[in-house]
Amino acid sequence: MIYGGFTPVVTLEAPTANKAGDFIWYELLTTDAAAAQAFYGRVLPWTFAGSGQADMDYRIISAPEHDVAGLMEITPEMAEHGARPVWLSYLAVDDVDAAVDAITQKGGAVQMAAMDVPMVGRMAMVADPQGAPFYVMKPASSEISLAFASDRPRVGHAAWNELHTPDPAGAWAFYGEMFGWVQDGDMDMGPLGRYEFIRHGGLIGAVMPAEAPAWTAYFRVPDIDVAKAAVEAGGGQVVQGPDEIPGGEFSMNCLDPQGAAFGLIGYRKA
Repeated sequence: MIYGGFTPVVTLEAPTANKAGDFIWYELLTTDAAAAQAFYGRVLPWTFAGSGQADMDYRIISAPEHDVAGLMEITPEMAEHGARPVWLSYLAVDDVDAAVDAITQKGGAVQMAAMDVPMVGRMAMVADPQGAPFYVMKPASSEISLAFASDRPRVGHAAWNELHTPDPAGAWAFYGEMFGWVQDGDMDMGPLGRYEFIRHGGLIGAVMPAEAPAWTAYFRVPDIDVAKAAVEAGGGQVVQGPDEIPGGEFSMNCLDPQGAAFGLIGYRKA
């Protein structure tokens, strides 16, 4: 859910490079890659292509302007270790091994040891001290990622990053020390607690209290009502919304047919 305070990102000049702490990639782990591709291809203006990796079926998801995410089917070995359908976010770091060491020293955990992927970069899957999983990555290329559209609203790109956590104060301490994020205002949600905005250059998302720790990525669609109909027709579920947010757009929380949670943002055209 997105509460008051969110407005579309608008700048006069696009950034030329990513900095540590930026969201640079998103990844869907799913139990059925073909079904997930069919579903998301109806909901969002996405196209899909193989990554060229001979040892795995890793698919690149592209919005009209840029690549934004990857799609990977959960292997039996991954399932044995507890993997389930989920959207994961990648955060840029200057040194993956140093970041992993710092994360564990601050109470986080390593879920996948650091590894190198040729032509892609070095990465590790970790979890924050409250248990929300994410990746840290040092890309092989210096080319900027706009998977999270930090410069302006871009259809098909991520537009907001929301952390659900049982310990907002602990999460702020962790992410602030690790990535330099700062709180920039909040919104009182009554009995649900406070919705606290994350600034890292621009506003990039928010932290909110919740029992189950997780990151939710919100992707931008051209028409929120068309997207809602596509989610439901494709076997997904709308769990909240569409709800109007500042700026005249609407946000919506969904589950895909395999159970992965995601969000959508867009205008209502009808």
